[in-house]
Amino acid sequence: MRAVLMAGGSGTRLRPLTYDLPKPMVPILNRPIAHHIINLLKRHNITEIITTLHFLPGVLQDYFQSGQDFGVQMTYEVENEQPLGTSGCVKNCAELLTETFLVISGDSLTDFNLTEAIAFHREKQAQATLILTRVANPSEFGMVLTDGEQRICRFMEKPSSSEVFSDTANTGVYILEPEVLRYLPEGEASDFSTDLFPRLLAEGEPLYGYVAEGYWCDIGHLESYRQAQYDCLAKGINIEAGYRELSSGIWVGQDTYIDETARIEAPVLIGDNCRIGPRATISAHSVIGDNVTIGAHAQLSRPVIWNGVRVGEEASLEACIVARGAHIERRAQVLEGAVVGALSTVGEEAQISPNVRIWPGKQVESGATLNINLIWGQTAFRNLFSQRGVSGLANVDITPEFAVKLGAAFGSTLPPASQVAVSRDQRSVSRMVLRALISGLMSVGINIQDLAATAIPISRTFVSRLEVEAGIHVRIHPDRPDHLLIEFFDSNGINLPKIQEKKIEGAFFKEDLRRVQIHEIGDILYPSQGLETYSTSFEDNLNTNAIRNSRAKVVIDYAYSVSGAVLPLLLSKFGGDAVVLNASLRQTVLSEIEREALLTQLGHVVEALRANFGVQVSANGEQLILVDESGVSIRGEQLTALMVHTILTARPRSTVVVPVNASSAIEQIARRHDGQVIRTRANPTALMEACHSHPNVVLGGSGDMGFIFPQLHPGFDSMFSIAKLIEMLTIQERNLGQIRTELPTVFHRSYSLRCPWNAKGQLMRHLIEVTPPDQVELIDGVKIVDYPHDRWVLILPDAGEPLVHIYADGSDRDWVDRSLQQYRSSIQAFVDQSHGMGRAD
Repeated sequence: MRAVLMAGGSGTRLRPLTYDLPKPMVPILNRPIAHHIINLLKRHNITEIITTLHFLPGVLQDYFQSGQDFGVQMTYEVENEQPLGTSGCVKNCAELLTETFLVISGDSLTDFNLTEAIAFHREKQAQATLILTRVANPSEFGMVLTDGEQRICRFMEKPSSSEVFSDTANTGVYILEPEVLRYLPEGEASDFSTDLFPRLLAEGEPLYGYVAEGYWCDIGHLESYRQAQYDCLAKGINIEAGYRELSSGIWVGQDTYIDETARIEAPVLIGDNCRIGPRATISAHSVIGDNVTIGAHAQLSRPVIWNGVRVGEEASLEACIVARGAHIERRAQVLEGAVVGALSTVGEEAQISPNVRIWPGKQVESGATLNINLIWGQTAFRNLFSQRGVSGLANVDITPEFAVKLGAAFGSTLPPASQVAVSRDQRSVSRMVLRALISGLMSVGINIQDLAATAIPISRTFVSRLEVEAGIHVRIHPDRPDHLLIEFFDSNGINLPKIQEKKIEGAFFKEDLRRVQIHEIGDILYPSQGLETYSTSFEDNLNTNAIRNSRAKVVIDYAYSVSGAVLPLLLSKFGGDAVVLNASLRQTVLSEIEREALLTQLGHVVEALRANFGVQVSANGEQLILVDESGVSIRGEQLTALMVHTILTARPRSTVVVPVNASSAIEQIARRHDGQVIRTRANPTALMEACHSHPNVVLGGSGDMGFIFPQLHPGFDSMFSIAKLIEMLTIQERNLGQIRTELPTVFHRSYSLRCPWNAKGQLMRHLIEVTPPDQVELIDGVKIVDYPHDRWVLILPDAGEPLVHIYADGSDRDWVDRSLQQYRSSIQAFVDQSHGMGRAD
C-alpha cells in the first residue's frame, strides 16, 4: 500500500515558527513532525510514500531526499502554482494511485493502529474510510456522525458550538480507493471535507468512519505544539525519542556535557552536543535541541528549545518556544507562551512578555521589555524615546497599532479630561499615525485639539499660548527620510523632559494604561485660531516698519514639502516680495542628491532675480539653508556663526545658546559684542530648556538643528528666522556676503566611528582617566579643551546609534586635522581591543 503525505501547508497559525519552515518540518522532540509520521507509516509496513508539497518544498526534500536513510521510498509532487487544497493535491498525483491508499496530514501527531484501520476498510468494502477520534471540543475540528454500522451519515467541518452533534472528530487520516478521485475536478483546488466527502455521501458511496484508539494531536497552533511535546515526554504517545534514556524520563544525546551541579527534573530531553552549565536548573517537560548551550544558573521551566540556541547565564525561560539559532543573553527572561523566532537575539536583562511573538532575525535590545509582537521592524528597543521624541521606520516600527498604544500611554500620564493639541506634516503616513495616536489618547479620557496639517512652529506657538496641557506633532524625520518622528511638548511647547519620557515608557512597556467609562471618552475639536495665534506673535516680535522699508526680495524653496508655506502670506502683509519654489506636496521624500540639486537651482534663481537672498526650508518649518546674493550656500557651522553675529550686532551684551559641538567661532563672535555663550547637550530638548530658563537669551540653536527665538515660542522656527534676517539686514544695511567676510576663521572637522552600546561608557571613562582634569568638560560627552589656544576635541556618544562622533575645532588647520586623526586612531584601537569590532566606513 502507498501513502500520500500532505505536506504543503505553510502553517500560518504557527507563525513565526513556520515563517521560513514548512509546518511538517517543525520539530517534535528535535525531529520534524513528518519524520514521526514516516516512522508511524513504516511501523505499519507502508514504505512507499508520495509527498505533496507547496510551501518551501526544498526544505522537506533536502531532509528526506529519496527516503532510503529512513527505510522508505519517497516520491514528491510539488504544486508550483496555487495550492490545490487537501483533495486537489491528491488528485494531482492520481496516476500513481492505482490501488487502495492512505492519506495522512503532515501537521498532526498520532500513534493510531493503521493496520487495524486498513483491515476495517477492507472488511466494510468501503470506498472511503475516515479515521476518527473522540475529542472534548469538536468545534475545533471536522465533526462526524456514524450509524450503528459505522457508516457515515452526517459530517460538518468545524461547527459552531450550537451546531455540535457529536464528539467524534475527523483526524485527517483517510483510507481511499482510487475510484473516488473521479469525483474531483482536474487541476482545480478542492477539499476532502467540503467537496469530496459530501459528494460521496450524496452519491450513496460506502463511506465509513473508524474510531481509533490512541493518541492524536492536531498541531494547529502554538499551544497545541507545546502540549504535544509535553505529551511525548510523559509517554502519552508511542513515539521514538531518538536519544538514549539515561534514567527514567531523562533522554540525553551523544557528546552532551552536563555539569555535575546542574539540576535536572524528569521528564526532560536534551539533544546531541549540548553544554549545560554549572547550577543550571532544567525542570520537567523541557525539550532541548542539538548543539544548545545553557549558561550557568540558567532557569528552564518547560521551554521548547530548537537546535543551535544559546542561553546565557542566569537567563530564565518559562513554557516558551525558542527557535533555531536564537540567542538568549545573560539574565534575559522569556515568559510563558512567548516565541523567539529563528536567529533572533534577546539582549541582556531584556524581558519578553507572555504570548509575545518575535519573528526570525530580530533583535531585542538589552534591558528592553517587549509586550507586543515584533514582526516588521528589526529591533525592539530598550527605550521609546530617542534624542528628539519617538522615531522609527514609517509603517514598520511606527505602525497604527503601535501609535494607538503610545497615545494611550501618554494620555495615561496626564490627568483625565486634559487638553492635548495635535498636528502633523502633510504626508499621508503622518495622517495615518496621528489618527491612531488620537484614538489612543481619547480612549484614556484625553480631549483633542486637532490642528491637522501645519508647520511645527505654529503648533508650538499654539500650545504655549493657549490652555492645553501638552502637544504632539508627527512628521517625517528631518534626518532620516524613511523614518517618522513623533514629538511630545509640554504646556510651554518645549519637548518633554526625560523624567516625563520615562513615565510614558513605563506606561507603555508595563501596559499600565488607564481605561475610562464610555461617557468619559475624550472629545475632539478642530480649532481655527492656530495660524492666527502664530501670526499675531510673529508680528509682535518683528520690527515690521524695517521690513516694510526693506523692499526685500527673498526666494523660498520648500523642496516639495508644503507644510509651513505660510511665510509668503506673512511677508506680503509688510510689503515683502517672496518668490516661492517647489511648494507643491510630494509624498515621496527627497533624496540628498535631489535636495542638493534644488539648492543649486535656488542659487541660480537668486542670482537671476537679483534677490537679497534665498532659503531652502526643511524639517516641517524648523530648519533652513541660506543662499547669499551670489548664489553661494551658507549652512552648518557657518550658518550658526552668521546668525549669532547678525543677532548680537543688533543686540550686544545678550546671551546666545548653542550645542556643545558648535564651533568655537561662537565665543569669538560673542566677545566682539560683549555677549555671553551658554553651551548645552547636543539635543533639541536641552537647547529649548536653556533658552526658556535663562534670562536675556536672544537666540538659540545651530545650523544643523535650526534656530530658536525664545520671545516667539520655545522651538526652532525657520520662518521667523527668515523674517528676522530681513529685519537685521535692513537695519544694518548689509548683505549676507558682507556678513560672511566678518566671520572668524575656524576649522571644524568631525568623524563618526562605530562603537557598541555597552562600550560607550567604558570609552568615556577611559578618556576621562587619561586626560588631565583641568582640560575636561563634561557638558555632553567628553570635551578635551586647550584653553590657551582656544581649541578643543569632543568625543560625543550617539544617543540613537552604536556610534561615537569625534569633533576637532580650532584656528590652526594642521592641529585640527592632526588631532582628529589621533583621536580617531586611539578610539578605534580602544574599541577593537575591547570588542573586536571593525571601523565604520
